[in-house]
Amino acid sequence: MTASASFDLAGRVALVTGGNGGIGRGIAMGLAEAGAAVAILGRNAEKNVRVLAELKATGVPCMAVAGDVTDRAALEPAFRHVETELGPVDILVNNAGIVSLSGGILQESPESWDNVIETQLNAVFLLSKIAATSMARRKRGKIINIASMYSYFGSGLVPSYSAAKGAIVQLTKSMAIELAPHGIQVNALAPGWIETEMTAALRGEELKAMGDQIIARTPAARWGLPEELAGPAVFLASPASDFVTGETIRVDGGYAIS
Repeated sequence: MTASASFDLAGRVALVTGGNGGIGRGIAMGLAEAGAAVAILGRNAEKNVRVLAELKATGVPCMAVAGDVTDRAALEPAFRHVETELGPVDILVNNAGIVSLSGGILQESPESWDNVIETQLNAVFLLSKIAATSMARRKRGKIINIASMYSYFGSGLVPSYSAAKGAIVQLTKSMAIELAPHGIQVNALAPGWIETEMTAALRGEELKAMGDQIIARTPAARWGLPEELAGPAVFLASPASDFVTGETIRVDGGYAIS
């Protein structure tokens, strides 16, 4: 197989949760441009329609599924709907996420904690279990989880988010060990500080001091773009990474090393 062919995703089917915006959209578009049929799962109907139009423009089969990853009963029907329409899912990207800027455990409510953990961690377990069951029958599959800088660093401001993202790294390793004999590779991407709706407050005037600190610590001296996750995601989704599993790849402009 040539180097270029090893990154070709033609004939593969991908499902990206939270694929209707930010990092999820960047990854979904990258997978589509590499030739994969792409389904996005998101709660916001307007955003689903907009990103679906962008995916269609690439010429690949695509679809948008309205859904919330915290709705446990709806996960398997949504997954089966994708497989019915596009074919067996070869690539699952667990990207959907929220954050609670609570200011710490003294301020964070149990309800807010539960919602973040359900979205950022429990849904990854549940959807990965569904996808892996399907993939194992074909002895082929790629699961890509989205970690964070807070997988490595603590945060007094967002403890529930940090806890979930720390757990994602260990869940990725555990699933990688279990699923390797089934021909399934499980890896994670750890974005640095990326320009998305979730980080908008840090790029505004109210939290400008914190935003300035982030840029000062980042050797690349800028915020990342959602599209800059696409290349690493295509690598992890493609045959090029068939001997890579259990890894978390930082895409952070050097933030974690400075």
